Amino acid sequence: MAKTLELKLKVGDPAPDFAAPTQSGDTVSLAQFRGKQAVVLYFYPKDDTPGCTREACAFRDEWSALQRAGVAVLGVSTDPVKSHAKFAEKYKLPFPLLADEDRKIVTAYGVWGEKTFMGRKYQGTHRVTFLIGKDGRIRHIWDKVKPETHAAEVLAAARAAA
Repeated sequence: MAKTLELKLKVGDPAPDFAAPTQSGDTVSLAQFRGKQAVVLYFYPKDDTPGCTREACAFRDEWSALQRAGVAVLGVSTDPVKSHAKFAEKYKLPFPLLADEDRKIVTAYGVWGEKTFMGRKYQGTHRVTFLIGKDGRIRHIWDKVKPETHAAEVLAAARAAA
């Protein structure tokens, strides 16, 4: 899949605030973590698809270590709450999945854009992860993500930043 995405946000920038519903119906905002905990904010295209499932399960498998490193994990896609609930239950995902149906978060973070798959162009969410410090500033950005190994990379960066 070819990417044609140029991120506007850079390391050191303040992370755009947001609030969105999770798979359990709670609302999570970035502001609730400020001063308390770093946040891994990972954007993914679609619930229960092969790459997105591998990435979510890798974060699930590293979740305890990420918690010990003082990091919260938040997954974001434009799928609805009901889809997130099925996905989280099926794969026993212990972290919130945010439903961004109105595309406000993907737009604010610049991860919504043109994608190409099998020669067809369309608009969608790019697989990008942001590590946001306790101070609300972006500490690291991954825009080339390998779903299988990504969670380990994020954990290493979170430990280094702690």
